[in-house]
Amino acid sequence: MKKTNTAVSLSSVIVLSYILAASSFGFSPQPQKTATALDKIPVVICPGFGNDAIDYLNPLNRGEEYSFVNALTKRGFNPDLIQVLPLKRYEWIRVAGGLFDVNFYTMTCTPEGLGYGWYVKRLRQTIEELYQKAGGEQRCLVIAHSAGGWLARAALSDGSWNVEQINNNNAEKCGDKRAASRVLGLVTIGAIHRPPDKDFEATCVTRGALKYLNSAYPGAFLANEGISYVSVGGDAILGKKQQKASADDVEKVGSEQVNLVYKDRGEVSASSVAYTSYAAVSGIGERTGDGVVPLEWALLEGSKTIVLDGVLHSINEAGTTLPTDRWYGSDDVVDSWLQEALKEAGIKVDGNKNEQQSKSNFFESLRKNLSL
Repeated sequence: MKKTNTAVSLSSVIVLSYILAASSFGFSPQPQKTATALDKIPVVICPGFGNDAIDYLNPLNRGEEYSFVNALTKRGFNPDLIQVLPLKRYEWIRVAGGLFDVNFYTMTCTPEGLGYGWYVKRLRQTIEELYQKAGGEQRCLVIAHSAGGWLARAALSDGSWNVEQINNNNAEKCGDKRAASRVLGLVTIGAIHRPPDKDFEATCVTRGALKYLNSAYPGAFLANEGISYVSVGGDAILGKKQQKASADDVEKVGSEQVNLVYKDRGEVSASSVAYTSYAAVSGIGERTGDGVVPLEWALLEGSKTIVLDGVLHSINEAGTTLPTDRWYGSDDVVDSWLQEALKEAGIKVDGNKNEQQSKSNFFESLRKNLSL
């Protein structure tokens, strides 16, 4: 009898310990999120200012294996459901159309005006078309680079979805839908989310469009409708007006190779080039960032923010043709923000073998001990 009581007590202790340990594996009586295979999720990539769709498919003609699209495909996304916004580099000249808008001269442009309206309209159409291509059930994940970030926010605007989709040669209007019925989440990488500081507003390259956007649809504007927002910024280059890269100051000054290029061109260093860019974006050049966009400007208020040390703005060192493998979309960098972005969007990815194995081991051990 004494032996039986000891055995029962031992089993009880073991069961209790396993119940307590279960919390460390994330088990709970609440319903868990449904696993979603990544190859079912449609992805729209929004190019940045001056970029061509090819930059995300075959950057600098190095080969598709170096592309952002390939990095996503390697992680389980379906290449047939990854759509880079169709865009040719020369089309950015259309921004100059803003010169024919009186608002350009009064710094009161809007995102849907002559300068940027063509991009916003095309992005909505691309999202709608990919959503339909994916079967009309799975919402799109929008990943927006550089200027594509604030333009993607403009495409979502107030949440209405007045998109004219060309389908079977008929124009089908989706005005009764909401953006949240088409978009699962917005991830911005190296985007500009703020106009210059107040004293420098006259330098804003968007001529008031970004200021309008932040006033009309600030921050994570549609988060309460089910769209997740993640903003990713790089902390790689410190802007300095005339700083020369030296062996005594190796942090945030750029690589030796790129600094030699800048020196030969009379631009001194990566720090001085970043200074000029940061000043154009924010009004002040002595900031840190990804070499093009100041870090603070890349982080959207109300979003999940991710800061990446040493990560640069784009496929090439700013203002050069030198390729880089440490930009947001490179294979070596993607994992540092993608998983967090998926988590924020409520996506529980299929194939998490470590988690599944942990649960399996837990229940198997519990079964064996209960049989004592």
